[in-house]
Amino acid sequence: MPDARTFSALANALRLRIFRLLVSRAPRGLPAGQIALRLQVPASTLSTHLNRLQEAGLLRSWRERQRVIYAVDTEGTRGLVEFLVDDCCDGQPELCGYGRERQRVTSPQRRRNNKPKAK
Repeated sequence: MPDARTFSALANALRLRIFRLLVSRAPRGLPAGQIALRLQVPASTLSTHLNRLQEAGLLRSWRERQRVIYAVDTEGTRGLVEFLVDDCCDGQPELCGYGRERQRVTSPQRRRNNKPKAK
């Protein structure tokens, strides 16, 4: 279950950008240097923010040779999402679109391709 540290970690704009980037790269993650380049943040600044997210249980890290790879901690992130959704819509998360299969449409091209064929 998330605590105040989790929400505090995500309350910072840069940490939220880091988290969103790593969610999009799950489960592989990215090396710290790549995160710094993509977000245009100095490594020393990034390190502090990565540590805060890791302490909050939202990221995990491991070493591959000289590189440190950061990725979303799926268990911590799942706990956060479940916490947020549990009380959604007066305790009925399915009304918010959770608890059932959802189709994700990402572009107009994909929408056109998913239209039912005329008979």
